Amino acid sequence: MSLFSEIFVWWHGQTMGTRLYTWRKGRLIGSDAQGNRYYQAKDGAAIDGNVRRWVIYNGLAEASRVPPEWHGWLHHTVDLPPTEDGYVPREWEKPHVPNLTGTTHAWRPQGSLHKGARRAGTTGDYEAWRPGQTPR
Repeated sequence: MSLFSEIFVWWHGQTMGTRLYTWRKGRLIGSDAQGNRYYQAKDGAAIDGNVRRWVIYNGLAEASRVPPEWHGWLHHTVDLPPTEDGYVPREWEKPHVPNLTGTTHAWRPQGSLHKGARRAGTTGDYEAWRPGQTPR
């Protein structure tokens, strides 16, 4: 990442301020398969009685990239991080799928105007209201 991006662009990873804060106050707890790194305040600084915890994303900063085992730790649902807990994923847990909402790869249902298709016509059981028309 370029110096310019690190100073001004937060959505592609950490900014310079986050880098300095993490260097000064953070203790690396572990990382996940995607390369995201997880930190905890080394001085025990707390917010609402909970020790401060945060993630530095490897690439695009998107919350859905945090796997379930780390999500529980980040939100104080569990006390031990998956690195110390011996976490084993459940058979029903699926691998990460990125959130494509707002991108050109987002799912478009049949008839979506964004898909370039024409919507199906009405079936005749619907009559549109027009101004000045008395409702039936």
